[in-house]
Amino acid sequence: MNSINARAKEAVMKYDIDESKKIAHEAVKNKIDLVELIQSGYTSGINEVGKLFDEKKLFLPHIMAAANTMNAALEILSPELERQGVSSGEGLGTFVICTIEGDIHSIGKDIVAIMLKIAGFNIINIGRDVPLDTIVKACTDNKARLVGTSALMTSTMTNQKLLEEKLRAAGIRDNIITNVGGAPVTQDWADEIGADIYTENASDAVVKMTRAVKD
Repeated sequence: MNSINARAKEAVMKYDIDESKKIAHEAVKNKIDLVELIQSGYTSGINEVGKLFDEKKLFLPHIMAAANTMNAALEILSPELERQGVSSGEGLGTFVICTIEGDIHSIGKDIVAIMLKIAGFNIINIGRDVPLDTIVKACTDNKARLVGTSALMTSTMTNQKLLEEKLRAAGIRDNIITNVGGAPVTQDWADEIGADIYTENASDAVVKMTRAVKD
């Protein structure tokens, strides 16, 4: 297990799409824990590339290349994860999820969406850089029980606060559980803007959101 995770991490860090896809196919064939592979393998590689980017040792093209490498694997792993989710879903309600307006990051959000689907939520993944009014409309149209937004930059976090206000203005805030996440987001920020739940990563999201709808 550790070996395949290490290989996945290395593939992302070397931007090796062919190897990334090969590992994904191998994992599906051998019934390896796909969530563990995504978190400890591919995501670990993305996080390492992100760290080097922050240290100005890598640049935006490297981030994009790493993201493409991971996405190539997710295209293989996602259908299998969704198949597993459908078979074990518990009907936990409709969850609208997206990256907040102004923010183009999507990898972390997509992993959260996959894991929540496996846990039994009906996931409506409306993408990245989603206008606030579009999020509100998606919640209304789909009678969402929960809405989760990711912000990967401090400059876009404020839109999570504005979303809380727009949900209230639309008259649906009291009927929906709001979740915020993303690298710069904290519990203090969630408390400040009035969000119901802060989640740190995909595993944290599954635990807290499942608990929220069952309580």
